[in-house]
Amino acid sequence: MTPTTVVALGRHAIEITLLVSAPLFIAALATGLIVSIFQAATQINEMTLSFVPKLLVLFITLIVAGPWMITILTDYIRRLYDSIPGLIG
Repeated sequence: MTPTTVVALGRHAIEITLLVSAPLFIAALATGLIVSIFQAATQINEMTLSFVPKLLVLFITLIVAGPWMITILTDYIRRLYDSIPGLIG
């Protein structure tokens, strides 16, 4: 296993991690922005007002994007397992 192979595996793992986590991060960011605009407009400073909507949106996003995320992860792991004999020898 060469150093370039290790770097390529690490880079690909980081890419997959960012790709899989992106829908959840974007949904949380958008929800937080909308809730903070609502709080600024109404001057309501309730902590649960920002937490509960984010939790609900993340749950819905996970239900919608979950199958795609699992497919991406299982494909990556399957390719990684298939490449083990080539990496060792």
